Amino acid sequence: MNRRQHLIALAATLLAAHTTAQAQAYPVKPIRLIVPFAPGGTTDIIARVVAEKANLALGQNLLVENRGGGGGSIGALELIKAPADGYALGMATVSTTAANPAINKKIGYDPTVDFTPIINIAATPNVIAVHPSFPARDFKGFLAEVKKNPGKYSFASSGTGGIGHLQMELFKSLSGTFITHIPYRGAGPALTDTVAGQVPIIFDNMPSALPFIRDGRLIAIVVAAPNRLSQLPNIPTFKDVGLEPVNRMAYYGILGPKGLPKDVVDRVAAAIKRTAELPDVRKRIEDTGSVMVLNTPDEFARQIKAEFEVYKDVVARQKLSLE
Repeated sequence: MNRRQHLIALAATLLAAHTTAQAQAYPVKPIRLIVPFAPGGTTDIIARVVAEKANLALGQNLLVENRGGGGGSIGALELIKAPADGYALGMATVSTTAANPAINKKIGYDPTVDFTPIINIAATPNVIAVHPSFPARDFKGFLAEVKKNPGKYSFASSGTGGIGHLQMELFKSLSGTFITHIPYRGAGPALTDTVAGQVPIIFDNMPSALPFIRDGRLIAIVVAAPNRLSQLPNIPTFKDVGLEPVNRMAYYGILGPKGLPKDVVDRVAAAIKRTAELPDVRKRIEDTGSVMVLNTPDEFARQIKAEFEVYKDVVARQKLSLE
């Protein structure tokens, strides 16, 4: 080997060693975790429960940043623009990766290609709940009331194109009802106004709604879950009332920008799985009514694609648009 060949080989070895050292060193600074909704909703709750203990597995803090608005699209777009180095991650929801892109053709991203799925942490049931002043306390009475008065009642959601919006649209299409949509900048503000009686109905995620249901400040009507919930054993599922297609649970996972290196994906996935399996973290998540998922990046990618197709169909059938 001549001198030039020797230098080239040495340079290649040093580059490989440097690349390996970088991969092994990740993360060397705190990581942003973008929550695409206002504080107080389920996405924020699960993000903070995991972030609180993630440093034990990651070796660095996971810093929650709320970027609400646009049914989750503002936070999603911020993540897309971030460098694909693992120092900006985002909470993935059905709203941001399926429902909102399905209704908003100008959203600026394709959820099936513009993110790097990492892990789905948990799935949560959703619930239709009403303010105590609503004239019905069970599903039969609720359905009769909204059918008798089309357009009289309104429902709050985390935003146009969010799962609460499109799941209610799915319910409306199957039940032949008309309820006016009132969008908010996140589930937190939507819940606040429903609890205050400003809006009579909400279709929300169980973790954020359950404390108000337990306190009697909201009345649960029907849940979107495979089976009745131990927390609400007397409340029927959509399958129980003959509307099984609405039984779609929400997911809360973590993703990165497009092109996130596999070693970073694997490192984050393993750390989040390890964190979520800590007994106290698991208990806090499951106490909200959520079910732990902790799947692989490939499984999560397939799940995102499947949900996107479901809500594209809802948008087409309900003739929904942002115009």
